[in-house]
Amino acid sequence: MQRWHYLVPLAAVLCFLPSASSADNQAPEGFEPLFNGKDLAGWKVNEGGKIKNWGAENGILFVQGGGAGWLMTEKEYGDFEIRLEYKMPKHGNSGVALRSPMRGDPAYVGMEIQLLDDANWKGLRPAQFTGSIYDVVPASQHVCKPFGEWNTMRIVAQGRHVTVEHNGVQIVDANLDDHKDRADKHPGLMRAKGHLGLQSHDGRVEFRNLFVKPL
Repeated sequence: MQRWHYLVPLAAVLCFLPSASSADNQAPEGFEPLFNGKDLAGWKVNEGGKIKNWGAENGILFVQGGGAGWLMTEKEYGDFEIRLEYKMPKHGNSGVALRSPMRGDPAYVGMEIQLLDDANWKGLRPAQFTGSIYDVVPASQHVCKPFGEWNTMRIVAQGRHVTVEHNGVQIVDANLDDHKDRADKHPGLMRAKGHLGLQSHDGRVEFRNLFVKPL
């Protein structure tokens, strides 16, 4: 029996279904977009940064090369959930800043969630792998996709509790009060609010579908 008359309509329907991994930048319910998909409105570089290294095209927010500092949200956030997608080049390195001021290195004066091409960096300390609270809380698993592929990340900061989910796997579940002994080097661990940010470090790193929900 011929069944092509069933398959053709189904194929036509599937062609028009939205892709969950596309750069549509449409915020899920309850979230607000951090990036409008076309320019850097709502963002500014921190002190010493270079805005010329940052750009937007085709629904992608990107940084080209290192030395541009951090691109920070103009708004400050205290408790929040962040969702984002990112893509690394080979040997790529970046990060997501949490609760940071506009002056100083967010990895210390705020918090940095590490983003890295884990597979191609050698000699890393545990708290330098992707998803770690940099230099403080190591990721429990390494679940990066190969460089050149899109990764998803979900970060929740509520009071002293920070969780990180990477490609659908929870890899950090931290009580910041358990790490007060690191506050001399990382005073940002004690901050209750600040700016969110993205780091310029190595290569062209791309971001899309960046959303935040204040909690």
